[in-house]
Amino acid sequence: MNQLDIELNRIKTKLMEMWDLVEYQLQAGREAMLTANKELAEQVVKRDRKVNQFDIKIDRMCENFLALYTPVAVDLRLVLAILKINSNLERIGDTVEGVAHFVAKLDAPFNLDLLEQTKVVHMYDEAEKMFANCRVAFINNDTDLAKQVIKHDKTLNKIYRKSDKIMTQYMTAKPDMIAEALAILSIIKKIERVGDQVTNIAEEIIFYRDAKVVKHKSDKKKKKKEQ
Repeated sequence: MNQLDIELNRIKTKLMEMWDLVEYQLQAGREAMLTANKELAEQVVKRDRKVNQFDIKIDRMCENFLALYTPVAVDLRLVLAILKINSNLERIGDTVEGVAHFVAKLDAPFNLDLLEQTKVVHMYDEAEKMFANCRVAFINNDTDLAKQVIKHDKTLNKIYRKSDKIMTQYMTAKPDMIAEALAILSIIKKIERVGDQVTNIAEEIIFYRDAKVVKHKSDKKKKKKEQ
């Protein structure tokens, strides 16, 4: 193995360490949300500082690699993809930290009826699956799985689009639950954002392996349908 490959492996290893950390944040954030576990929510917040440290470290490793080895073709695409994946992982960490902040304000677990009507738990589970599958796609260079992850984001978007109407009806019927309902609505918006960020990562995997830019393709399809 030449020095270029050794350095690439170092960067990929560091990225996977960050990926594991963010995956923990996602899992812990879900558990904290369901149980109103403030201590667990605080752990999620604290771990985000470490995620930020990884973000800076990986950025520097990639910059140094580009300066020293001037990679081309697939090696260049890999480093460019890692830079963007790193950025999206950091954003996912920030987003889950936001969920944890809402949980930290709870005095009791969320109302089960509210959770069921909004499908927030199902939405969170789907986001976790997307995240896990995206990790597998990166490790195995599996662009087919990455494409499935992108398609799966539609599930999160459907739940998100219906949430405003559901919440309006719920708060009208139960005005004493407004604060709790607004907190759930904010969490739904954050989970939808996680879906978008995971989709960004999947797009970078496809770019790295197939040299194809798939970003904004769904937006183009929507515009064609509207015309």
